[in-house]
Amino acid sequence: MSASTDRQRMQKKQRKRKKRRLVAFFILLPLVFLAFTAAGYGAFLYNKAETVLTDSYADDGREKSPLRDAEVHPLNDNISILFIGLDESEVREKKDLSRSDALMLVTLNVEEKSIKLLSIPRDSYAYVPAMGYKTKINHAHAYGGPPATIGAVEELMEVPVDYYVRMNFYAFMDVVDALGGIQYDVPFAISEKNSHDIHNAIQLEPGYQKLNGEEALALARTRQYDNDIERGKRQQELLQAVIKKALSFNSITKYDEILEAVGTNMRTNMTFSEMKSLISYGSGGKLDYESLTLVGDNGEMSNGAYIYVLDEVELEVVKRKLQRHLELD
Repeated sequence: MSASTDRQRMQKKQRKRKKRRLVAFFILLPLVFLAFTAAGYGAFLYNKAETVLTDSYADDGREKSPLRDAEVHPLNDNISILFIGLDESEVREKKDLSRSDALMLVTLNVEEKSIKLLSIPRDSYAYVPAMGYKTKINHAHAYGGPPATIGAVEELMEVPVDYYVRMNFYAFMDVVDALGGIQYDVPFAISEKNSHDIHNAIQLEPGYQKLNGEEALALARTRQYDNDIERGKRQQELLQAVIKKALSFNSITKYDEILEAVGTNMRTNMTFSEMKSLISYGSGGKLDYESLTLVGDNGEMSNGAYIYVLDEVELEVVKRKLQRHLELD
């Protein structure tokens, strides 16, 4: 077998892996469920989705981004969506004051039907306009909720944030339970707290096994056994396991429960009509997308707290790429 054939096979595998990651992105916005319009049940599911997702609407107080000259709509314009993942607990009672645990900025080009996904490390050292100084970017949400986080991301990336989707990890846990659990190869033994912050409540041994929502959440959240990069990979793999189970034929009758689980744990400034417009990105069968990351180095603040210091040159490269994708003047 030639080296070129090996490279072609490897490239095909890489494209398949990227496609699975893209599907994982779409479940966060649960539009994937709107595509399942089988006779009878499809009509029920559509009505359920409209009710649940409409209830998740929360105005962010802005008519448009200050970096926009005019309002945009996903049906006609290039847009951006900021996904804010919260690691919050009922026990902590922080509600809207939780720090963000995950940030992903997604840009969508309506003519190309292309998507760029930028993961922003939670400890990135950045200026937060609402706070008036530089700090970890995940502090923005604890200070001022989605508006403060949106402001920090716009300041950092110099691109407008048109929409946001905020979800907490209970959505992930509830979806896993609605599916009856997922299969996953646990890489190491863990002893972790549960969603109620009870220490050592979750005990897992290494090996391929069925995980319930609490167990899957504990494995996704833990930071004790590896680093943030490996944690991110593990979260992607767990999400892929959820996707695989959700798309299986046996899970069709669970979609209403899944929508309920996601909707009750999600807030967004996207209307149901705007969400439906995004389905067109996946309806053509071909979708061009690119995953981006921010390069940096570990550092410390004056108080000794760990921060992630972004490489300024690489940051500019990513900024320009997103600006071109949105076709900003």
